[in-house]
Amino acid sequence: MKYILVTGGVISGIGKGIIASSIGTILKSCGLRVTAIKIDPYINIDAGTFSPYEHGEVFVLNDGGEVDLDLGNYERFLDINLYKDNNITTGKIYQHVINKERHGDYLGKTVQVVPHITDAVQEWVMNQAKVPVDDDRKEPEICVIELGGTIGDIEGMPFVEAFRQFQFKAKRENFCNIHVSLVPQPNATGEQKTKPTQNSVRALRGLGLSPDLIVCRSAKPIEMAVKEKISMFCHVEPEQVIFIHDVSSTYRVPILLEEQGIIKYFKQRLNLPIDDQPSDLLMKWKKMACRYERLLKVCSIALVGKYTKLSDCYASVFKALEHSALAINYKLDLMYIDSTELERSTEAENSVKYHQAWHKLCKADGILVPGGFGIRGTEGKLQAISWARTKKKPFLGVCLGMQLAVVEFARNCLNWEDANSTEFDPDTKNPVV
Repeated sequence: MKYILVTGGVISGIGKGIIASSIGTILKSCGLRVTAIKIDPYINIDAGTFSPYEHGEVFVLNDGGEVDLDLGNYERFLDINLYKDNNITTGKIYQHVINKERHGDYLGKTVQVVPHITDAVQEWVMNQAKVPVDDDRKEPEICVIELGGTIGDIEGMPFVEAFRQFQFKAKRENFCNIHVSLVPQPNATGEQKTKPTQNSVRALRGLGLSPDLIVCRSAKPIEMAVKEKISMFCHVEPEQVIFIHDVSSTYRVPILLEEQGIIKYFKQRLNLPIDDQPSDLLMKWKKMACRYERLLKVCSIALVGKYTKLSDCYASVFKALEHSALAINYKLDLMYIDSTELERSTEAENSVKYHQAWHKLCKADGILVPGGFGIRGTEGKLQAISWARTKKKPFLGVCLGMQLAVVEFARNCLNWEDANSTEFDPDTKNPVV
């Protein structure tokens, strides 16, 4: 088994999930069986109790596991089915160790972060890496592990220490570390700054992990002089510094990585039995990315929800719509509309917001109302559903959206004025949901 650890520096949300997914996609295109593990250093057992504003959408796996949205990226990019144990959290690890301690498995020893927590992390990774995730049910050959958060975070320290030990257990030819860092470009000077990356790599090396590849994220393509500077100060060869600038579509990322010789590097570094050139799978990927960028016809969909300030809150809905649009050669224009802004109370408080929201809704080709919790914003969703029904606009209700469509129909077509869901009104005379 080969292990690839993806760590992040400078800021969180830098794109480690897409980088990890893209690396997996490239290796899968070379004929290797790939699995993925996401480590989240929070104490929650899983992501099921999070507000969408905390970590974006909760992704639900086939086994019912409620996990980080990055596992959704892994499944989409790699065409695999993951399990709840592919998402490791601090809470899960501590719960596992405490249960063993209560059971007396440590034979009276003092239970500590090192070695008991770190050993539990390594054991979990090694066991989960062997679980088949493809349809052919064969054991994976490569495990891509993404460590959430940022190097230097206090909550991530036990995991960094676990992998510092693990690199020797796995042996050098079976373990490599990819560090994803930010190269900012302040508007005042327009100069790309390497100091944050230098400090981040220094912190990582101080914790005992030495990056094999440094992936530099930036808004614009990075100049060669910057690459040489990072190479010199971060103790790596220039070809070990990879640039990923902001692109029109995340599907471009595997292509950018492949163009910078990542296949050849992995072949040598991990002693992989693969060709230097990618297979037909990556060629198909390139064609899809090019087709995505050349789409001319546009389809606009209004997404009427409560968590519209952060697009990650509806990541799966967005991806499903994006893939559907691409399949019929349309570019998706997804308009996020805060459902509270469609309500009469908003018209009284801020008429501009109210009319702008309705203007967006009226010009959409279709309306989608996704899931949600709590009564806030439901009136606005009902208004949007009623508009879609009366104006014969294509409409899709997902979860709460479908339930509210039932409520709207009961109220306005069956004249059951108090029709409601028992979630919002336990005493309603017409509990249609």
